[in-house]
Amino acid sequence: MKEPVGVSLCLLGVPCRYNGGHKRMTGLERFLESFSPVPFCPEQLAGLPTPRPPAQFHGGDGYSVLEGKARVINQQGEDVTEIYISGCERTLHLVKLLGLKRVFLKEKSPCCGVSRVWIENRLTEGSGILVALIRKELPEVEIVVGDSFNLSNPPL
Repeated sequence: MKEPVGVSLCLLGVPCRYNGGHKRMTGLERFLESFSPVPFCPEQLAGLPTPRPPAQFHGGDGYSVLEGKARVINQQGEDVTEIYISGCERTLHLVKLLGLKRVFLKEKSPCCGVSRVWIENRLTEGSGILVALIRKELPEVEIVVGDSFNLSNPPL
Protein backbone atom coordinates (compact mmCIF):
# COMPACT_ATOMS: atom_id res chain seq x y z
CA MET A 1 0.00 0.00 0.00
CA LYS A 2 1.33 3.44 -0.96
CA GLU A 3 1.80 6.06 1.73
CA PRO A 4 -0.97 8.70 1.61
CA VAL A 5 0.32 12.28 1.42
CA GLY A 6 -1.57 15.55 1.35
CA VAL A 7 -1.13 17.88 -1.63
CA SER A 8 -2.37 21.38 -2.37
CA LEU A 9 -4.89 20.87 -5.16
CA CYS A 10 -3.50 23.74 -7.27
CA LEU A 11 -0.09 22.01 -7.43
CA LEU A 12 -1.76 19.13 -9.27
CA GLY A 13 -3.02 21.39 -12.04
CA VAL A 14 -6.56 21.93 -10.79
CA PRO A 15 -7.68 25.52 -11.42
CA CYS A 16 -8.71 26.39 -7.87
CA ARG A 17 -6.52 29.42 -7.09
CA TYR A 18 -7.97 32.85 -6.35
CA ASN A 19 -7.49 33.89 -10.01
CA GLY A 20 -8.97 30.70 -11.44
CA GLY A 21 -5.54 29.35 -12.30
CA HIS A 22 -3.29 26.61 -10.98
CA LYS A 23 0.39 26.09 -10.17
CA ARG A 24 0.91 22.64 -11.67
CA MET A 25 4.26 21.08 -10.78
CA THR A 26 4.91 18.20 -13.16
CA GLY A 27 8.02 17.19 -11.22
CA LEU A 28 5.94 16.90 -8.08
CA GLU A 29 3.32 14.86 -9.93
CA ARG A 30 6.00 12.42 -11.09
CA PHE A 31 7.46 12.18 -7.59
CA LEU A 32 3.99 11.51 -6.15
CA GLU A 33 3.53 8.43 -8.35
CA SER A 34 5.11 6.40 -5.54
CA PHE A 35 2.58 7.77 -3.03
CA SER A 36 -1.19 7.96 -2.73
CA PRO A 37 -1.92 11.71 -3.07
CA VAL A 38 -4.78 13.22 -1.09
CA PRO A 39 -5.56 16.55 -2.81
CA PHE A 40 -7.16 19.42 -0.91
CA CYS A 41 -7.75 23.16 -1.11
CA PRO A 42 -8.57 24.86 2.21
CA GLU A 43 -10.21 27.80 0.46
CA GLN A 44 -12.56 25.51 -1.45
CA LEU A 45 -13.25 23.43 1.66
CA ALA A 46 -14.35 26.71 3.27
CA GLY A 47 -16.83 27.22 0.43
CA LEU A 48 -15.03 30.09 -1.29
CA PRO A 49 -15.62 30.35 -5.05
CA THR A 50 -13.03 30.18 -7.80
CA PRO A 51 -12.12 32.75 -8.87
CA ARG A 52 -12.28 34.88 -5.71
CA PRO A 53 -10.71 38.15 -4.60
CA PRO A 54 -7.09 37.67 -3.51
CA ALA A 55 -6.51 37.90 0.24
CA GLN A 56 -3.55 38.51 2.49
CA PHE A 57 -2.64 38.93 6.12
CA HIS A 58 -2.85 42.16 8.09
CA GLY A 59 -1.10 42.33 11.45
CA GLY A 60 0.92 39.11 11.21
CA ASP A 61 0.87 35.62 9.68
CA GLY A 62 -1.15 32.45 10.26
CA TYR A 63 0.16 32.02 13.80
CA SER A 64 -0.95 35.57 14.63
CA VAL A 65 -4.37 34.87 13.11
CA LEU A 66 -4.81 31.86 15.40
CA GLU A 67 -3.81 34.05 18.37
CA GLY A 68 -6.40 36.66 17.35
CA LYS A 69 -3.70 39.25 16.60
CA ALA A 70 -4.00 39.34 12.79
CA ARG A 71 -6.71 39.15 10.13
CA VAL A 72 -7.10 37.94 6.56
CA ILE A 73 -8.47 40.73 4.38
CA ASN A 74 -9.36 40.35 0.71
CA GLN A 75 -8.69 42.87 -2.04
CA GLN A 76 -12.20 44.30 -1.62
CA GLY A 77 -11.47 45.12 2.04
CA GLU A 78 -13.63 42.32 3.44
CA ASP A 79 -12.49 40.45 6.54
CA VAL A 80 -12.44 36.79 5.49
CA THR A 81 -10.47 35.54 8.49
CA GLU A 82 -13.12 33.18 9.85
CA ILE A 83 -13.76 31.66 6.41
CA TYR A 84 -10.05 30.95 5.94
CA ILE A 85 -9.74 29.50 9.44
CA SER A 86 -12.75 27.26 8.74
CA GLY A 87 -11.21 25.84 5.57
CA CYS A 88 -7.90 25.21 7.32
CA GLU A 89 -9.63 23.48 10.23
CA ARG A 90 -11.50 21.24 7.78
CA THR A 91 -8.22 20.42 6.03
CA LEU A 92 -6.55 19.69 9.37
CA HIS A 93 -9.41 17.30 10.14
CA LEU A 94 -8.65 15.43 6.89
CA VAL A 95 -4.95 15.24 7.75
CA LYS A 96 -5.84 13.76 11.15
CA LEU A 97 -8.57 11.45 9.84
CA LEU A 98 -6.33 9.97 7.16
CA GLY A 99 -3.23 9.86 9.35
CA LEU A 100 -1.15 11.83 6.85
CA LYS A 101 2.51 12.13 7.82
CA ARG A 102 3.57 14.43 4.98
CA VAL A 103 1.94 17.31 3.10
CA PHE A 104 3.08 19.23 0.00
CA LEU A 105 1.81 22.81 0.16
CA LYS A 106 1.66 25.95 -2.02
CA GLU A 107 4.03 28.64 -0.81
CA LYS A 108 2.81 32.25 -0.35
CA SER A 109 -0.82 31.26 0.25
CA PRO A 110 -2.65 32.62 3.32
CA CYS A 111 -3.64 29.03 4.07
CA CYS A 112 -0.79 26.88 2.78
CA GLY A 113 2.25 29.19 2.83
CA VAL A 114 5.08 27.29 4.49
CA SER A 115 7.71 29.96 5.09
CA ARG A 116 6.69 32.98 2.96
CA VAL A 117 3.34 34.78 2.89
CA TRP A 118 1.92 38.14 1.89
CA ILE A 119 1.51 40.51 4.84
CA GLU A 120 0.24 43.99 4.06
CA ASN A 121 1.44 43.94 0.43
CA ARG A 122 4.89 42.56 1.29
CA LEU A 123 6.11 39.03 0.64
CA THR A 124 7.77 38.18 3.93
CA GLU A 125 8.78 35.36 6.24
CA GLY A 126 5.78 33.71 7.78
CA SER A 127 3.38 30.79 7.61
CA GLY A 128 -0.17 30.27 6.48
CA ILE A 129 -3.02 29.29 8.76
CA LEU A 130 -3.00 25.59 7.83
CA VAL A 131 0.74 25.35 8.40
CA ALA A 132 0.36 27.00 11.82
CA LEU A 133 -2.43 24.55 12.73
CA ILE A 134 -0.45 21.51 11.60
CA ARG A 135 2.71 22.61 13.43
CA LYS A 136 0.69 23.33 16.56
CA GLU A 137 -1.47 20.19 16.62
CA LEU A 138 0.50 17.65 14.54
CA PRO A 139 4.20 18.54 14.85
CA GLU A 140 5.17 15.10 13.55
CA VAL A 141 3.71 15.87 10.10
CA GLU A 142 6.38 16.83 7.57
CA ILE A 143 5.52 19.97 5.62
CA VAL A 144 7.14 20.31 2.17
CA VAL A 145 7.08 23.39 -0.08
CA GLY A 146 5.46 21.70 -3.08
CA ASP A 147 5.86 24.52 -5.57
CA SER A 148 9.63 24.62 -5.24
CA PHE A 149 9.86 20.91 -5.93
CA ASN A 150 12.53 20.06 -8.48
CA LEU A 151 12.43 16.55 -9.91
CA SER A 152 16.18 16.44 -10.47
CA ASN A 153 16.80 17.51 -6.87
CA PRO A 154 13.85 16.39 -4.71
CA PRO A 155 13.73 17.90 -1.22
CA LEU A 156 13.20 14.49 0.41
